[in-house]
Amino acid sequence: MADARPNLMRRRLGLALRTLRQRSGLNLPDAVRLLGLSGSSALSKIENGKQRVPAATLDKYFQAYEVHDEQRILEIRQLAAQASSSRRTNLFDQYRDAVRDPFADYLELEELAAHADWYAAQLIPGLLQTPEYAYAVIEGSGKWNTAREVRTFVELRMKRQQVLRRDRPLSMWCVLDEAALRRAMGGKQVLAGQLQHLLDVSDEFPGVEIQVLPFDVGVHTGIDGTFTLFRFDAGDPLTVLEPLTSSLYLEEDEHVGRYEVAFNHLRARALDIPASRGFIKSLIEEES
Repeated sequence: MADARPNLMRRRLGLALRTLRQRSGLNLPDAVRLLGLSGSSALSKIENGKQRVPAATLDKYFQAYEVHDEQRILEIRQLAAQASSSRRTNLFDQYRDAVRDPFADYLELEELAAHADWYAAQLIPGLLQTPEYAYAVIEGSGKWNTAREVRTFVELRMKRQQVLRRDRPLSMWCVLDEAALRRAMGGKQVLAGQLQHLLDVSDEFPGVEIQVLPFDVGVHTGIDGTFTLFRFDAGDPLTVLEPLTSSLYLEEDEHVGRYEVAFNHLRARALDIPASRGFIKSLIEEES
């Protein structure tokens, strides 16, 4: 098997296989012998997400590690399917010239996630943006050198929104800070169109829920900034943070758990769904 660039899903599969091995009490050399691999380095690469695991070979692992729990076996098979999914690289390959390589991991998460909990502190999330608002955000960020690069990345952002329209749509629960709703990206007309789009999206897609966190809430658990919790059909959730220059992916239970608690607090303190719609409508009237 050829080495492969580690990606999040392959790493999560490798971690699951390593956990199975450790729970079976096998060290690397003993596991390699039972699996018929060429050496410990081969299994180490698999467990660290650096080498692909063909789905056809999974039964060898279940047999060697004496795994009989059907639910666990199913979950491992689902992880393997996610790790080998070809769709996760389609957009990145198509727009490779416009995006930086680490962004492939983020595209992968959006493609494979079943649900996302989103706290947006300053900007409307990309999956809910209009083309005009997205252009204003991307052009104003100063991260792209030419107008062509800006247009291409806007196009990519619009293509990413297809996850809301696929056969099994990504569901989203978004808590939007009032600051994100009032920042006039592109001017009043663009902002008004974006706010109306939020109402339209929540009407069109039953899986998209939007709450507003008003200024008068004061200090809250999202005060440090935007974060996203991605959840999958198989495997544990993970948290994505987006500081200025890169994205951080938190997978440890302790860290993810803290953000789950933080999001639940935000959801509890935000306006409920009907009141949030009313709040957004009032902002549209202000911009008219």
